Amino acid sequence: MADVTMLTYDTEGKREDLADAIYDISPTTTPFMSTIGRTKAKATYHEWQTDNLSDVDPTNAQLEGADAVAPKLETTQKVGNRTQISDKVVQVSTTDDVVDKAGRTTETAYQLAKASSELKRDMETILLSNQAQDAGNATTARTLQGMQAWVTTNDVPATGTAGITTFDEEDLKGAMLEAYDQGGEPSMLLVSPKNKVQVSSFAGIAEQRYQAPKSSPTTIIGTADVYLSDFGTLNVVPDRFLDDACALFVDPSMASVAYLRPFKKTKLAKTGDSEKHLMNVEYTLVCKNEKAHAKVSGIAPVTPAPAE
Repeated sequence: MADVTMLTYDTEGKREDLADAIYDISPTTTPFMSTIGRTKAKATYHEWQTDNLSDVDPTNAQLEGADAVAPKLETTQKVGNRTQISDKVVQVSTTDDVVDKAGRTTETAYQLAKASSELKRDMETILLSNQAQDAGNATTARTLQGMQAWVTTNDVPATGTAGITTFDEEDLKGAMLEAYDQGGEPSMLLVSPKNKVQVSSFAGIAEQRYQAPKSSPTTIIGTADVYLSDFGTLNVVPDRFLDDACALFVDPSMASVAYLRPFKKTKLAKTGDSEKHLMNVEYTLVCKNEKAHAKVSGIAPVTPAPAE
């Protein structure tokens, strides 16, 4: 007798088994922008002042009863940075917005949420960059000066070993020494993922110990999330949007993002059978005093060998 059992292979009209979710693991964390301060800008060229104490005088000894002689006083220095406009445009057809989809209520809302994350990633990359500021004109967009371009005094070229300019522990110590000599107190070391692996391999890292309560055993760490230098403790933070050629030593209290126009979503004029939205922001980087920070530049990171 022939088998007449109906199997799924022969059935028509089966519904698609599509999960009502969208899985996106694109990196979105922005450690630099999230850690430094936030302030307001009032013009496309945002300015602030810096100052320094006079040099130490080791011969400062005066005669008893001598007249007071006033030295020439140094004035403050005015510095500034240009604001930069960054944006994302989302355009979705009216039909696409009403079609029933898995994982989102409307296509416009979903795409706007993506655009917001993408815009923050762009900002993090620009703020950390070696980009120079440009006043711009009718045909050239204004650009801000990135953190790498700001840090010039405490710039330590990577030395590495065996002729390879990797980021090594001596470079770290040198940058911290330079910052300390200038009065800086960096507390955060921003590195690319490849350079984070390099920092974790520094000699003695696994022997560092956190002070634990007497009731608990002291934990030996195997990764350099915290580095205790001669001139202060550094939180070692990997940043996917910092290029491999530079390691930044940052004092978060001495930097901020100044917004001339904060994040804004604008629905644009309707020109057809679609909805168009503009999401933009105008901002700049305030490096309050570049001597508060340091960097190791010219790094050629070693790519970790794949596991066997």
